[in-house]
Amino acid sequence: MTTRERVIAIIAEQALLLPTDVGEDMTLADLGIDSLGVVESIYAIEEAFDLQVPFNANDPKAGDFDISTVGSIVRAVEDLVSQRV
Repeated sequence: MTTRERVIAIIAEQALLLPTDVGEDMTLADLGIDSLGVVESIYAIEEAFDLQVPFNANDPKAGDFDISTVGSIVRAVEDLVSQRV
């Protein structure tokens, strides 16, 4: 499974959807994921990829981790994974 597929699967699980129902241009709000769901998704991503996501739950717009769309989350995780190697 690719990084993209894993991230989308995590987000889909949080949204109680199938991964095929999650588009990269969708926002987490589009998927019905609230602020607690965002935090849970970030923690699940950290656990799945064994990395630290630079995300501040108190101020999601602060920092370098872009959560504006599913695609931006995928790209941010791909960047973090590539920096680790």
